[in-house]
Amino acid sequence: MSSGTDNQLQTLTKPAFSEKEAIELVDRVFGLKVSWIRPLPSYDDQNFHVRVSSNEGAAEGADEYVLKITNSEDSQEPDLIEAQTQAMMFLSTEGFLSATPYLTKDGSLMSLEPRDTGCGNKKYMVRLLTYLPGTPVAKIAANTQIYYDIGKLAASLDKALAEKFHHPSVKSLHRGQFIWNLANVPLLDRYTYALGQNKYREVVEQVIEQFKDKVIPKLSSFRACINHGDLNDHNILVDSNSTSPENPQYRVSGILDFSDMSYGYYVFEVAIAIMYMMIESPDPLRVGGHVLAGFESVLPLTAEERGALFLLVSGRFSQSLVMAAHTALLYPENKEYLTITASTGWKHLGAMFDVGQEAVERTWFETADAYAQRAHA
Repeated sequence: MSSGTDNQLQTLTKPAFSEKEAIELVDRVFGLKVSWIRPLPSYDDQNFHVRVSSNEGAAEGADEYVLKITNSEDSQEPDLIEAQTQAMMFLSTEGFLSATPYLTKDGSLMSLEPRDTGCGNKKYMVRLLTYLPGTPVAKIAANTQIYYDIGKLAASLDKALAEKFHHPSVKSLHRGQFIWNLANVPLLDRYTYALGQNKYREVVEQVIEQFKDKVIPKLSSFRACINHGDLNDHNILVDSNSTSPENPQYRVSGILDFSDMSYGYYVFEVAIAIMYMMIESPDPLRVGGHVLAGFESVLPLTAEERGALFLLVSGRFSQSLVMAAHTALLYPENKEYLTITASTGWKHLGAMFDVGQEAVERTWFETADAYAQRAHA
């Protein structure tokens, strides 16, 4: 892809509301008075953490929210945002710790709001979601137990969505060209220009070619489901249920950001979770076995799915690293957040290929199988 016309088409899709405008939105659209506000980091949407004054209409004890302003491109797909929001509501009723929406003054889940960007009017979908307290996995010294729990969460979440989530808007989750769906790793060809000419680009191009040859032909043999699609170390919250600060015991306390939801395959979700948990680990090549063990305690993978795992994890590394470089060119002011994975991501992807697929898989599968044997015993 050239870095000219396509880039210009994508610029200014990210919202840029001021805090004053955000406060006015909460008041006008949701009928709540903001007493405190701060911006939250985000990829291509805009989020604010807001605290509201006591209000008769507010849910008891729920006085903190996230004002989520969706980028102007995705805002043109209201059915998709409806599906994501309905999924969050469904999962909350199923016992998963996900945010739920505060309705607008006219009783809707969201509102499409115009704003003059200086380059004409754009429209942004606005929602107010309950704020989930907790600490992102990225901020803790994670251990094997939390990796296992995250794998179990990934399987349980996808299984619940696949088996029980039935809403008219769900068809919008068939997102054929969505760049973050793992099936679309070959589409990265359009964006590798952002890496320049270096060894990193060579590794990514190797991943893309192997993915085309070895994964794409096997997709029809994988079991389909709805994926959350972004169970990363910043989207999973934990809290400590231990009284010992020297030896904290963590449990998952929340799941954030459903904007990458799409139809995919169970094996995609575990690959995505493995990749992001590798980012935070001092022993990244071993992490996959613990995540896989948790996942397979709910949903064992087939031989075909296991055989694709290495390239699926490599594919997600490539998506994250390439799209971060591409998006940082569009939004240089947000480069620090956009490239948060890159500092260790390139090192881990390179290490996977240096060690080799066979050795990495052996480590993952032996670890996961040991859990299964203990459970069976």
